[in-house]
Amino acid sequence: MAAAAIGLRCEVSLRNKKYTGIIKNLFKVPPKDFTPLPIYSLLDKAPIVTAVQLKFWEWIADYYQCSEGDVMQAAVPSNFKLSSESIIRIEDEFADDVLAGGKQLDQDLSDEEFLLAEALQIRGELRFPEIQQILEGRKIYPVVKKLIDRGLCYIEQSLKEKYKEKKAVFIRFHPDYQKDENLEPLLNNWKGAPAQLKVLMLLRHMTLGDGDVMQSALLKKAATSLSTIKALLDKKMLVAERRSVTRLPVLAPFIEMDFSLSAAQKSAFDLLVDLMQQKKVNLLHGVTASGKTHLYLKLMEQALSAGKQVLYMLPEIALTAQIIRRLQHHFGGHVAVYHSRFNPNERVELWEKVLQGEVQIIVGARSALLLPFKDLGLIIVDEEHDSSYKQQDPAPRYHARDAAIYYGALFEQCPVLLGSATPSLESYYNASQGKYGLVTLLERFENVAMPVIELDNLNMIPKEIPRPILISPELETQIQEALKAQKQVILFQNRRGYSPYQICNSCGWIPQCKHCAVSLTYHKGRNKLVCHYCGTEYPLVTTCAACGSHDFQRKKFGTEQIEEAVAALFPKARVARMDYDSVKGKFSHDAMIQLFESRKIDILIGTQMVVKGLDFEHVSLVGILDADGLLNFADFRVGERAFQLMEQVSGRAGRKDGKGKVLIQVSNIHHPVLQYVQQHDYLAMYQEEIQHRKAFKYPPFTRLIRLIFKHRDTHTARQAAERMAQALRQLASLEVLGPATAPIERVRGQYLWEILIKVPKQPGQLQRCKKVIDHQRAILQSIKEFARVQIAADVDPA
Repeated sequence: MAAAAIGLRCEVSLRNKKYTGIIKNLFKVPPKDFTPLPIYSLLDKAPIVTAVQLKFWEWIADYYQCSEGDVMQAAVPSNFKLSSESIIRIEDEFADDVLAGGKQLDQDLSDEEFLLAEALQIRGELRFPEIQQILEGRKIYPVVKKLIDRGLCYIEQSLKEKYKEKKAVFIRFHPDYQKDENLEPLLNNWKGAPAQLKVLMLLRHMTLGDGDVMQSALLKKAATSLSTIKALLDKKMLVAERRSVTRLPVLAPFIEMDFSLSAAQKSAFDLLVDLMQQKKVNLLHGVTASGKTHLYLKLMEQALSAGKQVLYMLPEIALTAQIIRRLQHHFGGHVAVYHSRFNPNERVELWEKVLQGEVQIIVGARSALLLPFKDLGLIIVDEEHDSSYKQQDPAPRYHARDAAIYYGALFEQCPVLLGSATPSLESYYNASQGKYGLVTLLERFENVAMPVIELDNLNMIPKEIPRPILISPELETQIQEALKAQKQVILFQNRRGYSPYQICNSCGWIPQCKHCAVSLTYHKGRNKLVCHYCGTEYPLVTTCAACGSHDFQRKKFGTEQIEEAVAALFPKARVARMDYDSVKGKFSHDAMIQLFESRKIDILIGTQMVVKGLDFEHVSLVGILDADGLLNFADFRVGERAFQLMEQVSGRAGRKDGKGKVLIQVSNIHHPVLQYVQQHDYLAMYQEEIQHRKAFKYPPFTRLIRLIFKHRDTHTARQAAERMAQALRQLASLEVLGPATAPIERVRGQYLWEILIKVPKQPGQLQRCKKVIDHQRAILQSIKEFARVQIAADVDPA
């Protein structure tokens, strides 16, 4: 066996089942309290995880109250995790070995048993899929069990490698024809099939340009069949070679900065460079379209020139599609992208490239933070305010922005830059207190004007117009004018589907999910009712379960209904929808964005994914269709989040010529957040919100921990939560709220109860609170009544 090392995968056996583990530490002295289990084999020649990563995993597990195994499961690509499979092996004494005189099978076996035993004698071992084929789909487990009971065979566990190398066939000239003096006479005096000559001529041309030529590319270009190449191979004019190839795009690496910074950008850049020498974390507060990306590119150029790697984080997969093209324009093959839409084999290949330092710039959503960087020199967290950086379920429930700050500190020279037009209150507070450096960029690139924001008071619309109002008369007029001017329009509604719920007009009954305490959303495209929490689909309800009435009315509206209404209002316009339902494919985001960029879509309707950091030149109008829905959440962050969302949406308008307009459909026009949005006044919003946070002891003045208790019986979950709350109240410094039912009290058949803990920002308080939680959780799970209660800790909930 090769020498063990930290970061290597190894094969271990627990309870007669084989597992893959990662070596975290090495010890020279054996432990006194227990006998360690043996490692059966090492699975790698070199570590797949770095020592820095293991330290990072340990911190995530400790801070976010989960196990290091949870972190490993989230970080390591699934195809690195070898799967355990069962193999049925024949006992030696029954093996059909003529030399050893194999023992004969009993004649009283059933037909199925005899058939399987005979196959085992011939093969020696079988896997369950093979047994299913032999027994032609009959019940296989009772048959296998009877053979084991008779001592004919036994089950053995083995680890199966999931990752498969991609192979491709490459074509080249036979050594006899690789020199022009040998090839020219042949081509000039060709007497064979014209298709074969065409292949030879193309191969010669492609070899000059690309070097190695794939058989698939040659066939496509020659527009011929495989038999043509086979004939040339038989004549020994060509040679075929099967080789491993990467699944990732291959581009030539280069650095090309073909833009100049404006005076404001240059001033901000110089200040950033100075601050990065003094502080590890800096905040760039730049208004929408101020050119923050130009500053990021210049900083990346510096890091690459120093031989360092860069992590550029974005909150949504949708954003990576547009930014990756910009980065590849400037850095070519130095750039790679990583996100959840990658298949498991692609993840393995990118993991290894990052580990070996073969790619310098990684662009990705929060999961990219868990890659094994070799020498990280810069982390950029763009749109740092976005709640998508927070992992919800399953554990680890980490916040990628905060975790990135710790990860950067583990590298010797790795500054972290947070960027946003609407920074989170926590980040701006840290910057105002001097904990972070602060750089502001408060004018748009080339002095383009900020969009004009108008409020469209829905209360002033005549009552005879049917409710709900999807597109107000004013918004309809504005869209018509934008289309006449050959401009594009974005309409924002933060609800997908056709209608969020339907209600019985006779008794008020609303169809709900059987597994979750939520109403069902109608999806017209699928003609189904869908639960957006567990994904269960139901047929349309036409009869009220409470009173038997058939009179239903659909309430509220989602992106699907808006798309239908807009297409009817503007039949000549090209209308598209961008939400979770319409862009599920791996490249669907990019395809939709490119269509909009190339002006093949006039009106784009979407949820949050259309408003975060995307750059479209020809958008002159943005419509926010339901601002009341953004302002009426029961959450202490509602004002901040509503401002951020509306300001970010407005930032998509007038980015090139400054002639942008935003129309906000709203009933409560006197809400203070709307006044701040109209003035683009982030600081005024910040000052008001920070006063409320201080008065009511919310972040950034305290830390929050939310504990969620899940069980199929609501009383059991509540009692477990009450015991935990009682134990936590023993710490006088903590403010413990609850227990109370969760906003959605039942999900996937489990009832949810919550406790919210406000922890003072004093040394040691957070750790003391976590110790009580861990201790009490262990006590609860040792009591039979609460053994099945799931207790999840959410530190710094978003």
